[in-house]
Amino acid sequence: MRILFLGDMVGRPARCAVARFIASRRKEMGIDVVIANSDNVAHGRGVTRKTAEEVLGSGVDFLTSGDHAWDNPQAFDISKAGDLNFVFPANLPDADFHMSRKVFEAGGIKILVMNLAGNVFMNRETIPPFETVDKILKENEESDNGAKIILLDFHAEATSEKKAIGRYLNGRVSAVVGTHTHVQTADEEILSGGTAYITDLGMVGVENSILGCEEKAVLEQYINKTPFKYQLAEDDNVMLEGVVVDVDEKTGKAVRIERLRERVVCGSDNT
Repeated sequence: MRILFLGDMVGRPARCAVARFIASRRKEMGIDVVIANSDNVAHGRGVTRKTAEEVLGSGVDFLTSGDHAWDNPQAFDISKAGDLNFVFPANLPDADFHMSRKVFEAGGIKILVMNLAGNVFMNRETIPPFETVDKILKENEESDNGAKIILLDFHAEATSEKKAIGRYLNGRVSAVVGTHTHVQTADEEILSGGTAYITDLGMVGVENSILGCEEKAVLEQYINKTPFKYQLAEDDNVMLEGVVVDVDEKTGKAVRIERLRERVVCGSDNT
């Protein structure tokens, strides 16, 4: 099974780019499943039902989230309804554990998608991710609906914490992909136990920007210490970043991982 993971989607330029990329490249690349991080998909802060339905309707199969999940209460409502392939971090203290990981099917194959948030340098308090992931994996192992292919989006700031959970889960899951920093790392690898790993997927956002935001607003924050507010960059040139992972359907082990970084031109109909 070939799985495309996309980094944090930032606002409507990202939604446009993802739709165009999937329409033109999914079949060509032989992609079976597309999983994308939606933490910034609704104008940079969280996700709404409208934006989730838009992205899922454009060909993304599953959405993960992150520390901005609570910025818009619709994230909770979406997960509670359970009608969309969407999860938020299982270790947020106010989260309903049973709504924050999900098994879905693709081509008759069961896939478990987990989402966890880091503890280090994050603005939100979290339950330790290591004990949370152990609980999820034990539940999956004991379930009649258990999945062989297991995927984790670890939404975290510290590279050391991401490396640590990757090694902790080596051989126990199919892939651990990091999100949150919007900066793609060059350390994709297949770990010794058959787990695909990358510290950060990067982002899907305007290329000429600072993490998808207008440069001026971010520079003002650092130079003049002004309060930061989201002012998303708007431009036709969007950088789409992520990885493609090949997983053996019988063993659940990853056999290949390849970094993806491609410019997508959206044009004037970017709405």
